[in-house]
Amino acid sequence: MSIPFPAMKRPLVAILRGVRPDETAGIVSALIEAGLTGIEIPLNSPEPFRSIEIAAKRAPAEVLIGAGTVLTAADVDRLHDVGGRLVVSPNVDADVLARAHAHAMVTLPGVFTATEALLAARTGASGLKFFPASVLGPAGITAIRAVLPPDAMIAAVGGVSDANFADYVKAGIRAFGLGGSLYKPGMTAADIAVRARVTIEAYDKAVQGAG
Repeated sequence: MSIPFPAMKRPLVAILRGVRPDETAGIVSALIEAGLTGIEIPLNSPEPFRSIEIAAKRAPAEVLIGAGTVLTAADVDRLHDVGGRLVVSPNVDADVLARAHAHAMVTLPGVFTATEALLAARTGASGLKFFPASVLGPAGITAIRAVLPPDAMIAAVGGVSDANFADYVKAGIRAFGLGGSLYKPGMTAADIAVRARVTIEAYDKAVQGAG
């Protein structure tokens, strides 16, 4: 039984690859205050589980906090132990998905082909992370989407930013993971707050423009 991807006013997930524990609280607060309700800290960041625990304790219940680059069931257990609720992986791993489902966690495995997307959907993923979206483009994702379950939650990640939201939104894609366009190591909480506001404004404009 899959856990559905939670309803969000804006299904945007901030990817904080490289964030350090000592700066996590300020950055997470800036993102939440700007209006973002999904935050992912990849496990190839410094002391990632410590940062996730800090983020999870700071975030209100409606904000989804989790990990990216989740590769093993043991990673899922550790994520659950520190309060994370979102499991983002670069691949479709049955063990990772099964353990996440056992913990009632939201799952977003990475897919690139129809084979991978259908496998993830059949395995009960909460959503499908098309990555790298910059290679597939809106047209490529749309082509694969034609063979997927009509209610499949689709997210585009990799090369998506405030500069090209409109292209994806016109293709019916509404959920995005945002990395380098929103956060890069060394940025301050103030820097990120500015980028978050620009991102949200561009997203809202793209959605409104699509009707």
